[in-house]
Amino acid sequence: MKPYAPIPERAENAARLVVEAAYQVHSELGPGLLESVYEVCLCHEIRKQGVQFMNQVSVPVVYDGIRLDAALRLDVLVDNCLVVELKAVEAMIPLYTAQLLTYLKLTGHRLGLLINFNVPVIKEGIRRVVL
Repeated sequence: MKPYAPIPERAENAARLVVEAAYQVHSELGPGLLESVYEVCLCHEIRKQGVQFMNQVSVPVVYDGIRLDAALRLDVLVDNCLVVELKAVEAMIPLYTAQLLTYLKLTGHRLGLLINFNVPVIKEGIRRVVL
């Protein structure tokens, strides 16, 4: 089995920034709001740090050699190297991790964060996913 190269420092830095931003948002708002509210606030925190990002990024699917618009959307792509999938759910299920892994495969990125804001302590809601 071929070992993967280390995650680039740029992606690691983006992940640290997003985790700090998630802590800030969660400490200010707490759990119980809609995912869309957390997304707007997280993007605001990322913007304040001067880091480039895009939210609600359309991701095409290549199937049978054809590029298809399958209406897939990344919640946030930070510094063109970190995929962030946000949730505001009562319980995390394996499907959410599978969704993030699929986004990583489709985009060619290797590092993702799955963040659930509907938790008492945000540390319990952050999952790092590496492809």
